[in-house]
Amino acid sequence: MHVVYLHGFASSPASSKAMFLKNRLVAHGVEFHCPDLNYPDFSTMTVSRMVERVQAIIENLPEGQVILCGSSLGSFVALHATERMSRQIDRMILLAPAFDFGRKPVGDLGEDGMARWKDEGWWTFTHYATEKPQRVHYELFREAEEYDSFSVTSVVPTLIVQGRYDVVVDPEMVERFSNTRTHVDLVMVDDDHQLSASLDRIWGEAARFLSITT
Repeated sequence: MHVVYLHGFASSPASSKAMFLKNRLVAHGVEFHCPDLNYPDFSTMTVSRMVERVQAIIENLPEGQVILCGSSLGSFVALHATERMSRQIDRMILLAPAFDFGRKPVGDLGEDGMARWKDEGWWTFTHYATEKPQRVHYELFREAEEYDSFSVTSVVPTLIVQGRYDVVVDPEMVERFSNTRTHVDLVMVDDDHQLSASLDRIWGEAARFLSITT
């Protein structure tokens, strides 16, 4: 079994959730892969570039089940990579999935901030991995508008864990997405976007979903 974990925006393969899941999955004999979605340059990242990178990695994995796991923007990428994949994705685990990325302001920018980002071409965000400000081109957001999560047609058994107090990803939007898809199992937790207080719950749900005996 291969688990491919996709980190969130301005994050990295060394994120706390990635390391948490890696430690537990590897201990149960699962192959864990966590590509750097910032590669080769955070400032010029686009959804298409991330999707194509994920596709290439998965197509070259050895035989075995493939589980695609994403966090926030990584979930958005996972969903759309699965839609375009020639190799079968057996299951998905999506944490605080930003299904509406490209259709609402990023973070706390608001409409005015988004307008400035578009006009100026660049916006500076704090990259969590480096804790340093790094700029990102508006093309990331513009191109994301071409990806409509609610129009995805692939049917892959999916576990979603979403925080009720998330102010980055709208819990009601995630519920709307899940309620119309019988292949989606939505677990709501009393947590925020980071899901830091729900790591043990995430592992328990993931282990159940993947039939891993803990």
